[in-house]
Amino acid sequence: MKKLLLCVLALLILAAGGVAGVLYHRATSPYRGYAGAAQVVAIPPGSGSRAIGERLIAAGVVPGKYAFEMALHLTGASRRLKAGTYRFDRPMAPVEVIDKIARGDVYVARITFPEGLTIREMAKIYAARGLGTTAAFEQAAANPAPIRTLDPDATDLEGYLFPETYPVQPGAPATALVDAMVARFRQVFDAGLRQDAEARGLSVRQVVTLASIVEKETANAEERPEVAAVYENRLRIGMALQCDPTVIYALEQAGRYTGALHHDDMSFDSPYNTYRYPGLPPGPIASPGLPSIEAALNPAPVDYLYFVSRHDGTHVFARTLAEHDRNVRKYQIEYFREKRASHPGR
Repeated sequence: MKKLLLCVLALLILAAGGVAGVLYHRATSPYRGYAGAAQVVAIPPGSGSRAIGERLIAAGVVPGKYAFEMALHLTGASRRLKAGTYRFDRPMAPVEVIDKIARGDVYVARITFPEGLTIREMAKIYAARGLGTTAAFEQAAANPAPIRTLDPDATDLEGYLFPETYPVQPGAPATALVDAMVARFRQVFDAGLRQDAEARGLSVRQVVTLASIVEKETANAEERPEVAAVYENRLRIGMALQCDPTVIYALEQAGRYTGALHHDDMSFDSPYNTYRYPGLPPGPIASPGLPSIEAALNPAPVDYLYFVSRHDGTHVFARTLAEHDRNVRKYQIEYFREKRASHPGR
């Protein structure tokens, strides 16, 4: 009887050892149970190890409950698992998966906003990257509180979402990204630039508004100070800015922009229509980059009042209306006449 019991015990030990060996192998062997190129798993704050394991198993990142539990035992990391979004793009052993989560090696996406975009345009990029909805981004950007100390008159964050590339953890609220963009603006528009603005008798809002106009008028860095000078000169003598981008902004806000400006648009009644209302518009019409901000604070020492596009990314400037009319005739009327002649029927 004793021999039988010893044999049974030995068999049980061998079986347990065999099971442990199998589990050890599964816990330390690379595994991939998802079909796509990568799998993203979101672990909510407060999740326990069991809930985390269930998510990883359902996502095909680890092979099963017991392999996960063995990996937890081998790593001793059951109390160190961190919430966040994790990306898996290769076969990984459960022990590697747990180590990744214990280290908090979260997946961070990157989103780039070029200069000269409005809140609405940024919201579309945000949604296109799959980071959230346009409505969530627009709602976050509608709150002026983050910029209130610099711009008490702000009604939203138009102009203050600094254009740059930002890291974003998928699943994070839109407010986190918007706050980071405003924080970056504050960092860029530092004490030195604020002193420059004060020395010119300009508020932060006025500087950013003028810079946003410069940003929309030209992508040529070298001529931005000249464009800024044109508008500063017009403001100084009380001449209407007559800036097309402000009209486009007004139409976009009203949902009436069709993609091209027409003569009737110039009479559209909006405080942003600088053909109808003199002075700067009520606020920024886009988010300017640093070069445009610097141009607004340091316009070129020229007496230009006009400019017109050469259709090559640059502009030709003029001091008088007569000179401007000649430029318009050459670079607009004759240009398009020659273009139509060389492409009949278009």
